[in-house]
Amino acid sequence: MRNSSLLRRPLAAGFGNATLWLIAANVLVFALSILDPQLSYRLALNPAAVLSGALWQPLTYMFAHAGLSHLFFNMLGLLFFGTAVERSVGTREFLLYYFLTGILAGLVSLLVYIATGAMGAFLLGASGAVFAVLLAYATIFPESRIFIWGLIPVRAPLLVLGYAAIELFSELTSSNSAVAHLTHLAGFGLGWLYFLLRFGVNPARRFFPRR
Repeated sequence: MRNSSLLRRPLAAGFGNATLWLIAANVLVFALSILDPQLSYRLALNPAAVLSGALWQPLTYMFAHAGLSHLFFNMLGLLFFGTAVERSVGTREFLLYYFLTGILAGLVSLLVYIATGAMGAFLLGASGAVFAVLLAYATIFPESRIFIWGLIPVRAPLLVLGYAAIELFSELTSSNSAVAHLTHLAGFGLGWLYFLLRFGVNPARRFFPRR
């Protein structure tokens, strides 16, 4: 239950198809980046550029993608899971959740890049926010079954936790990978924290309720 504090003050309800608009914006940026390959570099989050004044990058990196498959799978996840989450919590709440987790996931990665001296790194893609959406879906619909390869039914929480485990393993063992596993993990963690602080909901208790 929400209380009257500012942190948990509910936003106006309503459904405005923000998920589809986000997908359209990502597709548009990808199309424009084909026409102007330098666009992705200007939008991607680069530590050196941010420290030099490119303060828009912790937001815009979420709309730039490294390739068609990167875009496709992020948007597919956003379409399948984001629509359901948006309908459940309302468009304004969904947008707050999506952008807050995505921006903060980028900032977490930025701090790690700076701390490790990876000033030439380029972070791009909506994965941090999309992974937070996966966490939200599993928390809101813990009994939902997702079919892997269209054949194997798996409860949404187990699938999400499995993704998190894979990302953690990849982050620990593939330090030279071009995939920003840390950003994915940050999206999970920030989504978890959002539900705790804003909704007073512990995802773990939704995932594994006491019978």
